[in-house]
Amino acid sequence: MKNFSLTALLVLGALIVIPQIAQAQPGRQRPPQVVSPEVLEDGKVAFRILAPNAESVRLVSPDLGNLNENGALTKNDSGVWELVFGPVKTPGPIRYRYNIDGVTVTDPVNRETSEANATVFSMAYVPGLDFMQLADVPHGTVAEVTYFSKVLDKFRRMHVYTPPGYEKGDQSYPVFYLLHGASDSDDSWSTAGRANLILDNMIANGEAVPMIIVMPDGHVGRMDRQERGMQMQKFVKEFADDIVPTIEKNYRVKSGRENHAIAGLSMGGAQTLDIALNDLKDYGYVGVFSSGIFGLRRRGPEASNDQPTWEEQHLEVLKDPELKQGLKLLWFSTGRDDFLVETSRASVDLMKKHGFEAVYEETDGGHTWVNWRNYLRQFASQLFQDTPAEAKK
Repeated sequence: MKNFSLTALLVLGALIVIPQIAQAQPGRQRPPQVVSPEVLEDGKVAFRILAPNAESVRLVSPDLGNLNENGALTKNDSGVWELVFGPVKTPGPIRYRYNIDGVTVTDPVNRETSEANATVFSMAYVPGLDFMQLADVPHGTVAEVTYFSKVLDKFRRMHVYTPPGYEKGDQSYPVFYLLHGASDSDDSWSTAGRANLILDNMIANGEAVPMIIVMPDGHVGRMDRQERGMQMQKFVKEFADDIVPTIEKNYRVKSGRENHAIAGLSMGGAQTLDIALNDLKDYGYVGVFSSGIFGLRRRGPEASNDQPTWEEQHLEVLKDPELKQGLKLLWFSTGRDDFLVETSRASVDLMKKHGFEAVYEETDGGHTWVNWRNYLRQFASQLFQDTPAEAKK
């Protein structure tokens, strides 16, 4: 009993002394708690990062325009740098990073990210547009799917959206292949593009039919100054030989071109036209966002001057009247300020020259996700139904 009491006293004494020692040790103070990003009520966004030893911190964002003049953060006495930006003109996702003394990093206190081909962005979200916000509706699932590409001789990844109820049923669904642009990745359409939430809301509101959406990696490798990742014809072959067979083997996909759609933005739009014109009998719906035929006179940077033009390469398909009859929709849309607007116009003219009923819409804005999310909504509302739904403006 005496031994027990002595042991208890020693333990109790240690519990009293240890916190006092810890408090007395220098450098053990709790660092400032940082909240970042913080969306404020007036539509502004506060970006913060703890970097007490930094000389300068700047905000870097492909979605906020030119930040050379208003992208600098200011440091307070606690070593926390802050920039209140805005109000943001258009609600939605914002990809951003920090440049700290010349080194670009993601936000260490923000777990929301968006992958690109050669980097990762942190993500902020400014609410305000109902069609792409997380809502109390049935939700589909986005899966990261790994497959082996025989064309590229390596394992690859794509993202696949299945609509609400897919896992519980046994019915088959139409499939929509959705391609990203240059420097982005297979992750981009479901993060920066919010494709899954857009479709969840559209399906719930009766604006779109339930469908499977396949979002592959349009780059065959890491982009660099030689743009080795933009070997578009390798991806076009991989798409036909590896991606489509993987989907049709592992998902309940309806057969027939009337149940198959493909669309893409920028680089993905050019890839879309190549894929669709190579196998037009397999696609009933084709969408081109902020894009067209790259290098109408020549195939592009991968080709030499003695190669045939894009039109010459696809002339047999372009002239085939039966293939045109089964094509339910060929839809182009580009912003008036987009640097590819003339490419879009010339591509539409070429398709019309060969008897295609191409639909072309020009919108406000430029080469941005603000437009591409809207284009996705408009295009998806027209898929796989005899009387297309009208996406609400």
